[in-house]
Order: sequence, then structure tokens, then C-alpha cells
Amino acid sequence: MPYKIPVSVLVVIHTPDRQVLLLERADHPGWWQSVTGSQDAGETLIDTARREVREETGLDVAEFVLSDWGYHTVYEIYDCYRHRYPPGTTHNTEHVFGLLVPEPLPVTLAPREHLRYQWLPWREAAEACFSPSNAAAIRRLGEGGQ
Repeated sequence: MPYKIPVSVLVVIHTPDRQVLLLERADHPGWWQSVTGSQDAGETLIDTARREVREETGLDVAEFVLSDWGYHTVYEIYDCYRHRYPPGTTHNTEHVFGLLVPEPLPVTLAPREHLRYQWLPWREAAEACFSPSNAAAIRRLGEGGQ
């Protein structure tokens, strides 16, 4: 399996009243997050966001409003995931997007990636995230700063 590129997207899927979709990781039960995934070689960031939403939720981004929130976070890759990246890679750059859907929608999970999903009000969603950068993105949504 080829190494991952240390560039990823985070897609906060939310409703107009700021309910947020969270997915529970299959490899770490109890770790809740938004849609996220690494960029593939030759792929634009927007294409990565579209692909990851489709793969992880079954939603077709073209039916909703996908927006680039215009910022990124550089974070240290968790030790348990470093083997997925080229040797010596310790940090990832995560680009943040939002996907506005009209209401909490049922989603189709990728069973190898996620166990369950839930829709939560933004404050509860931010508190439930294991990732500080994911929680910060949700707080930006809730506070109107995305």
C-alpha cells in the first residue's frame, strides 16, 4: 500500500441550525470526528473533499453547498497513524471545508472506517471530537467565524 500524502481535508457537515454530523472511527471506538481524509496524488483539495464525503457518508456533494473555509491547521500525526506516511513524516496539513445540508440526513458509512454516526448541536459535537483541530473547526462554525 502506498504511503499517504501528509495533506488532508476536514469536512464539517452541518445543517443551517448548526447540527453537525460526527462519525465514530472503526479503528478507535469512542473517537468521534467529521469527515476527513488524505489527498491523493494529482487531486485538488476540493476533489479530495468531494471524494471523502462520498466514501465516508454516501452523500453526493453536488446536491449541497460545499465551501472552502479558507484556512488550514498543521498538526502532529498521532503515533498510531505514522506508519501510513513516508518514514520521518511527523506532521500533516489539514484544510478545512464545510458542507451545508438542509437537515440531519441518514448516511451510509464505510464499515471499515466508521462504526456509527450521530448528529449533534455544534457545542456538543465540538466536545465529542477527539481531534483538537476538528473541535476548533466546529467551534468556528458555531461562532459564525468559518
